[in-house]
Amino acid sequence: MPSQQHTHAFPSSRFSIAPMLDWTDRHCRYFLRQLSRHTLLYTEMVTTGAIIHGKGDYLAYSEEEHPLALQLGGSDPQALAHCAKLAEARGYDEINLNVGCPSDRVQNGRFGACLMGDAQLVADCVKAMRDVVSIPVTVKTRIGIDDQDSYAFLCDFIETVSGKGECNEFIIHARKAWLSGLSPKENREIPPLDYPRVYQLKRDFPHLTMSINGGIKTLEEAKTHLQHLDGVMVGREAYQNPGLLIQVDREIFGSTDPEPCPFAVVREMYPYIERELAKGTYLGHITRHMLGLFQGIPGARQWRRYLSENAHKAGADVSVVDHALSLIENKR
Repeated sequence: MPSQQHTHAFPSSRFSIAPMLDWTDRHCRYFLRQLSRHTLLYTEMVTTGAIIHGKGDYLAYSEEEHPLALQLGGSDPQALAHCAKLAEARGYDEINLNVGCPSDRVQNGRFGACLMGDAQLVADCVKAMRDVVSIPVTVKTRIGIDDQDSYAFLCDFIETVSGKGECNEFIIHARKAWLSGLSPKENREIPPLDYPRVYQLKRDFPHLTMSINGGIKTLEEAKTHLQHLDGVMVGREAYQNPGLLIQVDREIFGSTDPEPCPFAVVREMYPYIERELAKGTYLGHITRHMLGLFQGIPGARQWRRYLSENAHKAGADVSVVDHALSLIENKR
């Protein structure tokens, strides 16, 4: 399926699903795509080292996942440029540089949120990628790090990266990151959200495309943010409650297509599941991303429980999913 982003009234970045380590793998993205045709999907963060030196194919995806962005982790401009070029050749729609992840592992590799402290290096990284690809190169960042959390610090960062790096598009996680003392999980919850600061940033840099991320749980909240900004990125809520995406194409993108039915969506996954099982993929690696689909619907608990208890068993196949689905359909 060709990328939808050029065929629609709104750019795909108007609503996107955040890159989430161990969550937004290719099985997850294939599933989420059944729920929304227009939402921009992001890979998990992939480090330049994994792509260049790793044994596996870290750029693998299914054509159906478009529009699709690759999130890169790294701080070497040449390595990033090399990986960006590979990704463009593979058909990715966007390259995103991670300047937001606060984990220790990431800091030791000198990428993620600690890069906010070196705006010139981030600019060099973006410019190196922009020089070798024609697809968009974007930056996902925080509003500050540690004690460098003034609005002036944030403005200086954006000014340097957009000016010297020629970056036109930013996704702003509306929290600062504590680089020491907080776990990545705590960094998603403890630093307070500051949406007005992101709104102000858009007012001060009106020529840049800006999306907001952090704590967004409903499409109503997303619409409120879209009154101030160009895009909204949703993370954990979309993963734990993927049914949220069922209304996105109509509510956010103005599509007139009928909303997908969650039961039909599960059945549309069957051919994909069968193809993947034939390649040696375990059923549970796919169905773990589907557990939250029926949240709030009678039978949802039985669906989750049956899949959780049976998808990992030896020889588990599509019939496991079909039986789990029948547990909900019988409640209708």
